[in-house]
Amino acid sequence: MKSTTVFLITTAILLLSSPEAKAQTTKSPPPSLAPAPAPTPDHVNLTHLLTVAGSFHTFLGYLESTKVIDTFQEQANSSKDGITIFAPTDKAFSSLKQPSLSNLTQDQLKSLCLFHALSRYYSLADFKNLSQSSPVSTYAGGQYTLNFTDLSGDVHVNSGWTNTKISSSVLSTDPVAVYQVDHVLLPEAIFGTDIPPMPAPAPSPVADTPPAADTPSGVNVTTSSPSSSEQNQNSSPQLISLGIWSQLFVAVSSMMIMMSG
Repeated sequence: MKSTTVFLITTAILLLSSPEAKAQTTKSPPPSLAPAPAPTPDHVNLTHLLTVAGSFHTFLGYLESTKVIDTFQEQANSSKDGITIFAPTDKAFSSLKQPSLSNLTQDQLKSLCLFHALSRYYSLADFKNLSQSSPVSTYAGGQYTLNFTDLSGDVHVNSGWTNTKISSSVLSTDPVAVYQVDHVLLPEAIFGTDIPPMPAPAPSPVADTPPAADTPSGVNVTTSSPSSSEQNQNSSPQLISLGIWSQLFVAVSSMMIMMSG
């Protein structure tokens, strides 16, 4: 009996000290939670933005026909640097007479569209520093550069052929900036450096007045009309002369009447 009790106690101790028993009695630590990923910025649909934000239909048409809209969209949504786009209005394209865009090849049109963007995001405040590092390479690369000038908060954009300014901000939220410009940016890399001079402003109308005679400085020259007394004096001899001739005519007429009688 005693041997049986000892055997049971020994067996129980061995079972409790086994690794399997310890694994069952030991609580497993709670699973570690991985940190939540940072929220990604909302993707900007450039096609939708340019459709509803203003009169950019012509510019959007060029972007779509050259497939540049896909390049800009990829840069906007997948790049850490973001993108800055200068969008000319429909009026900017309709008022463009020379040079004509109709003679450009498909590759030139694509370069022209890429010329309207910078391959990183710039807020309006960033252009003050950017103006000091002009010329700035555009998305078209190579010789396709732009010059920026910040004049009291007004950002002017110069491409050689075009000198315009940012007239409004369509969207400026990192990583995408879209700014409205009122003229199409024409690169010298396509249209050359033989830029026609800007037309001179029309002269203002000048009143048709005779030139004044030269007078010594410090001398005031006044012009006055003859006084009434001077006019009366000038007309008095004429009246006297007319009276004498009238009397002479009456006397001669009277004598002729008498002689004829």
